[in-house]
Amino acid sequence: MTTISLALEDELAALLHEPHQPVEQSARELIILELYRRRAISSGKAAQLLDMTRWELVRFASRLGIPFFDMTADEWKSEREMARAL
Repeated sequence: MTTISLALEDELAALLHEPHQPVEQSARELIILELYRRRAISSGKAAQLLDMTRWELVRFASRLGIPFFDMTADEWKSEREMARAL
């Protein structure tokens, strides 16, 4: 594991502070969720990094406005057609 030191303004650190977890954990969580939102990592990888099941991650991310299904209409149509063919 790599450890880094990051200087944060007091205001930003205060925004990251949550009563049930340290600022470092909140920052790590946000980084992982942003990587997932950008599709840099899969939901499975994000769940693993957050020590959650994949479905716990999907529910957690959904509550934060990060969709699990992020498809265009054409992609969704293609998925439906492939599913029907099975």
